[in-house]
Amino acid sequence: MKSHAPSIHLDSGLEIGYGKPLAGFSQEVDLSGGTHFLLARNGRGKTTLLRTLAGTLKAVSGKFHCEGFLQYLPEDLKFDPEITPAMIFRMLVPKSRLQDALDLASRIELDVKKQYGHLSTGNRRKTALIMAEFSTKSDTGSILLLDEPFSGLDAFARQAFEEIWKKSASNVLRLVSCHPDYDAMQMPSAVVIEGQKARHISDSNQTWSSLKTLLN
Repeated sequence: MKSHAPSIHLDSGLEIGYGKPLAGFSQEVDLSGGTHFLLARNGRGKTTLLRTLAGTLKAVSGKFHCEGFLQYLPEDLKFDPEITPAMIFRMLVPKSRLQDALDLASRIELDVKKQYGHLSTGNRRKTALIMAEFSTKSDTGSILLLDEPFSGLDAFARQAFEEIWKKSASNVLRLVSCHPDYDAMQMPSAVVIEGQKARHISDSNQTWSSLKTLLN
């Protein structure tokens, strides 16, 4: 089966918000496979944009188009407290990728036999990320909308996921809302919300240090 590259197209005039505009795009934005960071100060529209693209929130005005198998991973995603990560993976991860998911869980020290309700915040986040990452579809291209995916994760676990991102950049598009940890963090592609204006900025050399001054 032929593989299709994932993409997100945001029309000029797209406005997001809850009844009234919170932020809008004055120029078209086209995103393809790879990692794109979503940056804004708290309450300025990061989660609102992700929810709009996921279809759980209607755009105030304008249009957009997502091409690919789309998954939205909200920051507050929760599972039944009595089931285990192993059960979650068996239910939601394709059988062909289940062992890889379990191997990663072991490598980043996630106890897959422990009840979800007894997991720490970081280990709950690991569970959700593993479920999402190993549910992507290589034959159609995939889109992952990730809201603060590294919240509560240690540096070792974060690096493990970033390695997965690099290896699957050609057929997985990730739009990642985050609060960067350090000024030198590379962000070659970023959707930035400045006040009520949103735009896409791309530069192979740009870092969080050069982008954070734009946020207001």
